[in-house]
Formats: sequence, structure tokens, C-alpha cells
Amino acid sequence: MADAPARRGSTRTKARKRALDILFEADLREQDVLVRLAEHTDQAEPPVRPFTTELVTGVVGQQAELDAAIAAELSSGWSLQRMPRVDRNLARLALFELRQAETEPSVVIAEYVGLAAELSTDESPAFLNGLLAALVQRKVDAAG
Repeated sequence: MADAPARRGSTRTKARKRALDILFEADLREQDVLVRLAEHTDQAEPPVRPFTTELVTGVVGQQAELDAAIAAELSSGWSLQRMPRVDRNLARLALFELRQAETEPSVVIAEYVGLAAELSTDESPAFLNGLLAALVQRKVDAAG
């Protein structure tokens, strides 16, 4: 029974990574994200988890708002398009998930910073951690 939370986290981590793969691929190929999602779902190798679909469709549905919030936190001279594709899509996914408030913000941030450490540049984990922390703080400030 003690292993159940770890497996659940592992499944969600895999779903997050798969969502990143789909968003990154669509971004790289300049294709429609929902078409890429449908193709991955049809191929079902490995199967697309419901949480992956929720993340991808959520980012697509809120992309303008997510991008605006991310861009507002970037340092002067930086733009969303200047960010590495992996980092840009990790930030979109993380912010979408943070806005859902279903998972503790520290857990969401740790998950996406971990993916940045695994998949992006050496500087990306610290950059993404700072960006997401600022976005969470902005949300707290706006609520309080």
C-alpha cells in the first residue's frame, strides 16, 4: 500500500513528459498541437494517458493567457520566442497545471524543474524554478 503514491506520481510524471513531447513536437514542426495529440492517441504506442490529454488541451485552450503571463515575468530583453522550445513548453504546462490548483504548487514546480533538468540546458532548471515561483507569487499577491 505504501507504494501506491509513488506509482501515482510516476504515472503523472510520465503523463507530463508525454504532454511536453507532444507540445514540443508540434512547436518544432510548426503543426497544430491537437492534430499531433490525435496522431499520438491513434498510434497509442505508448498509450496517451487522460492526464496527458487534459494538459495538452488545456494549454491549447489557454495558450494566449499562459503566454502573456509568462512573458510578463521575463527579464527585459527576453521574449517567449527567445526561450528554448523545451523551456517554453514546460512553462506553459506548469502554469496551466498551477492554475488548476489540483496539485500543491511546490509539487508542480518540482515536477517541471525535474523535467527541465532531464531534458533541457544546465541553466534551465534554475530559470524555470524562478519563473514559476514568480508566477505563483503573482497569483498569491492577486488573491490576497
